[in-house]
Amino acid sequence: MLWAVYQQRLNPLADKLPASNLLSIAFAALPVLVLFWLLVPRRWLAPKAGAMAALVALVVAVTVYGMPPLMAGMAFINGALFGLLPVGWTIFNAMLLYNITVQTGKFDIVRRSVAGLSGDARVQAILIAFAFGAFLEGSAGGGTPVAICGAILVGLGFDPFLAAVLCLIANTSPVAYGGLGTPLITLTGVTGLPTETLSIMAGHQLPLLSLFIPLYMVKCMCSWKQTWEVWPALLVAGGSFAVFQFCFATMHVYAPGLVLYPMTDIGGGIFSLIVTAVFLKFWKPREEWHFEKKILPTDTAALRNEGRQSSECCESEKADTPRPGGFGTEPPLTAWNITVAWFPFVLMSLLLLLTGLVRQREGERQTLGPVRIGPLQTNYIIPVPWLDKQAFRDARLQEDNDKAVKAEAALFNFAWLTAPGSAVLAAALLSMALLRMNQRQIGWVFKRTFLHMKIPIPTICFMLGLSYVTRYAGMDATLGYAFAGAGVLYPFFAPLLGWLGVFLTGTDAGSNALFGSLQKITATQIHSSTVFPHLNLSQLQVLICTSNSTGGVMGKMIDAQSIVVATAATNQLGKEADIFKAVLWHSILLAVVVGLLTLLQAYVFPLTLLVPHLPK
Repeated sequence: MLWAVYQQRLNPLADKLPASNLLSIAFAALPVLVLFWLLVPRRWLAPKAGAMAALVALVVAVTVYGMPPLMAGMAFINGALFGLLPVGWTIFNAMLLYNITVQTGKFDIVRRSVAGLSGDARVQAILIAFAFGAFLEGSAGGGTPVAICGAILVGLGFDPFLAAVLCLIANTSPVAYGGLGTPLITLTGVTGLPTETLSIMAGHQLPLLSLFIPLYMVKCMCSWKQTWEVWPALLVAGGSFAVFQFCFATMHVYAPGLVLYPMTDIGGGIFSLIVTAVFLKFWKPREEWHFEKKILPTDTAALRNEGRQSSECCESEKADTPRPGGFGTEPPLTAWNITVAWFPFVLMSLLLLLTGLVRQREGERQTLGPVRIGPLQTNYIIPVPWLDKQAFRDARLQEDNDKAVKAEAALFNFAWLTAPGSAVLAAALLSMALLRMNQRQIGWVFKRTFLHMKIPIPTICFMLGLSYVTRYAGMDATLGYAFAGAGVLYPFFAPLLGWLGVFLTGTDAGSNALFGSLQKITATQIHSSTVFPHLNLSQLQVLICTSNSTGGVMGKMIDAQSIVVATAATNQLGKEADIFKAVLWHSILLAVVVGLLTLLQAYVFPLTLLVPHLPK
């Protein structure tokens, strides 16, 4: 039968085989194991590996779990569509806006305005790898911070290997809000938990790490004595970013209706740069510490092509049309050209704020009908045919006292106007006009953006398709019950699962798509069997699911895409294994820190007060 109402079962082989529980767990884990095998030992490209893993998930769903084929196919389509809108739509247009600044030469001015703030190598690492990298992560993501910042540091005289390591370490705590909050939006798509609530939880974890990461990064490049010599700059840069990250991640709590979390990294990076730049007017290190500057021809080429590196399309860069503003022929910086260079990002911020207010209005009008602009609605809620309210969770997975088994909703939100990507597209189009781009430049920008996105967007679509199949088939429930065996210690291991997911998929959004639903189910199970004196069920779900993202960010420095981008940007091709070994233990240590923080927030008062309640 192609389509029928489907009842999930935690052990689908119970009536077919004796001692079938372990075998059911093995089948439920098979898509993830296939993904791991194809990505790591076999070294397949991420989209190809994701497609094969999704195919395995479909086969297991139909043949082992008994899911109707048409329903399984619609589950995959539902996930893939969510990968396109809002996730893919957002990151595509963010990269489009970034490429506009590259092609018009404005990004060279942005780069120079940051690099010229200090001659001390330690301060330069803070400003460029951390603060400026956070801005790039929020506005573009997709490996851009590592590529851009790595090339800049090499041009400033940093050892290329060290520059790659520093940028990989710095590109951690901002990642959960990368691409205008894409990872948290994705997490909402697979868990049903409000993005605003997940953002609050992330805002109660990541600022602590943001305060620590600059110190950790600088210590990796010099001694403790030399690190403490710049502690005021570390405190100002890391502290200003952490304060801004907390405020924008949680602003809607204190100012209802003001939803600013998509701007957390962009605003935080700019705020940290400005505050630190002002501070450096009044404070300087006693002795400037720097590397001997040696700019080789290969380094110059890297600087000229900064921002145009990606993990799979580095070779195609040679055929691109050079952009203006090459290294060594740069005009002097003035207040006017710096303002013009930053203006596209300011415009994007303002439009995102406006669409955020419209989204808030949409939420307020759920019972009154959608917001309209003339004959059009700002968004359309579309039930997914043959899937919406046709799949039923196992009765043991009910999250309340209602004994009736509830059907799983499958609704696609076609937010053509209020998706963050729409605001970014509007900013990009206005920037094209204001910067007077010609047809040739516009063609280059779109070509470059499509090349940048040919790997990330298909990967995200396949990962979300895979996740939705496992969710609606019940495979995530089978694994959730298995992981619940960790009991009281599971809050420690939850971030490590997110860390593994980022290592496998290359993105925090991909990890959330892969394991988000599983984390929610596991949280439900351990709450029923473990005493959490200060957290109710919904709070524990928010904590555990968010930790998948906040722990996952520490895996960003070791995923294949980041490693390849780092080696390409710093002219270290062929040294991928060496860089991986150099950052692996940093990655594990920081993931363990997030695990310990999550464990404390799950049990220890008053840290449990940092876990938000779901809105009523």
